[in-house]
Amino acid sequence: MSLMRKNLLILFLFLFVSTFFSHRLYKISVRNGESKSELSYLVRNGLDYISAREFAGLLGAKNFYNSETAKIESNFSKYLLKLTARSQFVVVTNKENNSQKVYQIPLSTLFIKEDVFVPLKYMIEYYKQVSGSELTYEQNSKNLIITKADSIEDAIANQKDDEAEKEKPEAASTRKHDVYDILVEEKANGTLITLKTNKAIQIPRSSINNGTLYVFLSNATVMPGLAAKAKPAGLVDKIKQHFISAKNVQLEFALKDGYSSTETFLDPETNYLMITIHNKMFAKPETEDADKSKWNFDCVVIDAGHGGKDPGTIGVTGVREKDVNLAVALKLGKLIENNLEGVRVVYTRKTDEFIELYKRGKIANEAGGKLFISIHCNSTETKDNGYRGFEVYLLRPGRTKEAIRIAEFENSVIKYEENPNRYEKLTDENFILVSMVHSQYMRYSESLSDFLNQNWKREVSIPSLGIKQAGFYVLVGASMPSVLIENGFLSNRKDEAYLASNSGQKVIAETIFNSIKMYKEFYEKEIGK
Repeated sequence: MSLMRKNLLILFLFLFVSTFFSHRLYKISVRNGESKSELSYLVRNGLDYISAREFAGLLGAKNFYNSETAKIESNFSKYLLKLTARSQFVVVTNKENNSQKVYQIPLSTLFIKEDVFVPLKYMIEYYKQVSGSELTYEQNSKNLIITKADSIEDAIANQKDDEAEKEKPEAASTRKHDVYDILVEEKANGTLITLKTNKAIQIPRSSINNGTLYVFLSNATVMPGLAAKAKPAGLVDKIKQHFISAKNVQLEFALKDGYSSTETFLDPETNYLMITIHNKMFAKPETEDADKSKWNFDCVVIDAGHGGKDPGTIGVTGVREKDVNLAVALKLGKLIENNLEGVRVVYTRKTDEFIELYKRGKIANEAGGKLFISIHCNSTETKDNGYRGFEVYLLRPGRTKEAIRIAEFENSVIKYEENPNRYEKLTDENFILVSMVHSQYMRYSESLSDFLNQNWKREVSIPSLGIKQAGFYVLVGASMPSVLIENGFLSNRKDEAYLASNSGQKVIAETIFNSIKMYKEFYEKEIGK
């Protein structure tokens, strides 16, 4: 056998064995009353992930699995539990009143062998609630005990918020109609209209004419008098509804000045229709010169990731991410201050201090930033494995396993914050919708990303891995075009040495600066300056 064929065979065996062991399943011993059974699980980053399909079956639920969307719905006696592969969202529906809650667990679920595997540590409380059982897991011995309780407090039903209280007296009548509520909310970058529905309905046609947004609902029933009960907010001034026929209804939203465009989305988890009305931000202003100044490219916000008690990732030889991020940020800021006349630089931090994620976006917004750049370094779980490169991220739901992993790590900084619960607002539809609202900035963010990617390939010795997308909390908070840069992998010796060196940091800062210059020219052409 030739040397090449031997090497190919060794490589094949290595890949086969690596794949086999990465998805190797083990068994948890389960005791349910007098009966004993087993539950498939695997270990990922020290956590036990269990088969959602098997566990729901052990708890007495019937499962429905959609192979196209990789969703599993478990039908318990009182609740429906919906899980999606590679997602952090958990949807619980109360079958009695059809109320729905959306929660977020710290880590994404896994997709393995046509099944969804969930981190038991973070899911066990939800399983207790939907099954009506006491669950005790002994991690060291891998024993799980299921105890059917005669009376368990219904934790989900007792979670009453203002919206649930408002809907309760209307439950009998609203459930008769496909669209049973209209909620209008003012957001940072526009206005959100939520049409609450009992089922998935066709995305309606819509148009804006003479300052009124018309939404045409076909083959759907709408509760009479719904528009009169809805409360206008934000860009919405008045709401009307007209019945063309029993199942063809036109909703009219009279708009205030300041709107630019609208988009309609279907939330796949709730089946609610979401209509976003964007503020007029980047349209060419038809005002006097004095008013045009607010559109000037006059402020760049630089965010050095991590800091203080949060070191970020640690390199092969101990280099701390927070130190590299700050060094690059300060060098970049100095280049802008010295070379871009009329452009202010605002730092989320200039020293080794811990700044909470929500405050970073707040700093950017209050400064009137026209661009937000968050600077980071990457890492892999295993050190010095040869993987290296630069990446630039846009705010969109992660599409790849690696992008989701990186977002999970960067978002995990909230564990250092005094009140991480403030991010619970991002666990329901608001998290998805904030991303939608950012769509008005997306073209500008994409342009900056493209300039960064082009210049990086020409100027920096660290290879570029391109433009990617993921959901980062720090980008959600910034109401302006924004990107998150991963300058390289501290888990790689070559990247770490380059990132830790003064010369490497200087080249990186110059590359980002050149990209900002190109973006500034593009932006000013867009607004007609």
